Amino acid sequence: MIKTVNWNFIQGMWQITKGYWISGEKWRARLLLGIIVGLNLGHVYVFVLLNEWNNTFYNTLQNHDKPGFVSALGTFSILATCHIVLAVYELYMQQLLEIKWRRWLTQEYLQKWLQKRSYYRMQLTDNSTDNPDQRISEDLKLFVNLTLRLSLGLLKATVTLLSFIAILWNLSGPFSIPLGGNDVSIPGYMVWVAVIYATVGTWLTAKIGNPLVGLTYSQQRYEADFRFSLMRLRENSESIALYGGEKQEQDNLSKRFHMVVNNFRDLMLRQKKLTWFTSGYSQIAIIFPLVVAAPRYFSNQIQLGGLMQISSAFGRVQDALSFFVESYSLFAEWQAVINRLNGFSNSINKVHYISEKEKIKVTHGEHLPFQVSQLHINLPNGERLLKKLDLTINKGDSLLIMGPSGCGKSTLMRTLAGIWPFGEGNITIPTEKKLLFLSQKSYLPLGTLRQSLLYPYNNSGFTTDENIRKVMALCKLNDLADKLDKVEDWSHILSLGEQQKIAFVRAILHQPNWLFLDEATSAIDEATEKELYKLLQTHLKDAAIISVGHRSTLTNYHAKKLVIDNIGNWRLDS
Repeated sequence: MIKTVNWNFIQGMWQITKGYWISGEKWRARLLLGIIVGLNLGHVYVFVLLNEWNNTFYNTLQNHDKPGFVSALGTFSILATCHIVLAVYELYMQQLLEIKWRRWLTQEYLQKWLQKRSYYRMQLTDNSTDNPDQRISEDLKLFVNLTLRLSLGLLKATVTLLSFIAILWNLSGPFSIPLGGNDVSIPGYMVWVAVIYATVGTWLTAKIGNPLVGLTYSQQRYEADFRFSLMRLRENSESIALYGGEKQEQDNLSKRFHMVVNNFRDLMLRQKKLTWFTSGYSQIAIIFPLVVAAPRYFSNQIQLGGLMQISSAFGRVQDALSFFVESYSLFAEWQAVINRLNGFSNSINKVHYISEKEKIKVTHGEHLPFQVSQLHINLPNGERLLKKLDLTINKGDSLLIMGPSGCGKSTLMRTLAGIWPFGEGNITIPTEKKLLFLSQKSYLPLGTLRQSLLYPYNNSGFTTDENIRKVMALCKLNDLADKLDKVEDWSHILSLGEQQKIAFVRAILHQPNWLFLDEATSAIDEATEKELYKLLQTHLKDAAIISVGHRSTLTNYHAKKLVIDNIGNWRLDS
């Protein structure tokens, strides 16, 4: 374990941990933590009282003291009740703190992931960060749970050790060893036995269990990759079915699951070795203190109650010293989770850094046209895609962007939207003007059809049912007019053509000042395409409309044409 823990890990762990405890919720969090710590201390105090009770109870048995036996049972009932109450509320408060901490962390990570479009740009700049969905949903949950379990467990182990080591020292007495004709007395010998026993156990556990860290990390990754492949299959089920790609999908899923199985087998073998040791260690610890203390009992130096009290105290000290032994697999999982979260955070920070260093400057100005000046667009590898584009789009303009496949038309759209960071130049957007980008495959969020139609702005001025249905009819979606509040997976129910019509409904409802359409009618017949563009001209009279497309029919709906070739050159035709 020592080899695998380094300062980078410690700093990363601290960065993840400290935020909540200095946030706006810090006082409630600290109060809740204080209550949990108090309950833990109370729990340890009950253990101390139960240890003293052992002496009294077993002495009454040895002495055939019936009244003392009945009295001891009464004392036990009180202590057992306190133990139960403390255990219940200790768990409840810990779970309450856990969900509050997890909620705060999840909101923080979601905000960072969505900020500056990191969720999109991470795919462009960092392929090493796999399955961000798992890191937010699963890893944060594990981090909070394991951090609380291990930290509070360590606290309880420390307090237990401090409480019982004094008891064990007083109970065990001196132990004499004949040495060179003299007897050497070792005071509190049971304490030294417990320390040696736990130290050896800890060292052997670390040596046996060290590979668990890497294996656990890999297992989480392979499980997430397999789950992601299943999700991809479900999301693209229609395309796969049309291609008849079941055999290839089966092979791909089998390969990914094979990695899950192989790594899990390695994990099983290592955990088996660790369990052999930890189980044997725990079982020996039950009888070991009785064997060590037996000479004093048989020499009548202590009574049965004293022997049982020593055994109980030794068990508590040994358990406290062996906390690391018993929790090693949790430590391994905790470290793997922190490494994954640190990697995720580093990737987000990298994206944010790139965003701050972008050479494509986007500015806002009042009463100005949408303007592009000396814009160069590159691929992530630095290859030039578009050279020195100068473009002015005024109110009411219509522009068609054309060119061969792969020339950078859609990448230009992404750049104008501010999500493509590779390049240099200037983009000026009028202040307080609404821009709307419609992609080839319209995104339909989970929820009602109404939410899909109004996405991403739910405060549109045209949100009445009458207006929504009227626009739906204009866009030839009459058959869906009575399903506004129906919750379905609309992206799988509706055809691509219907999804593109929904995008036009959005455009008319939201009334953007600049509307960008990237192959937005590719799945719609030419007659319907003509009607939809006429609707835009009628209902968005003052809006500038910028389209990307290959169809020659699109030239009929645009006054200007920007033509791009395969080597980054362009020309503007009127």
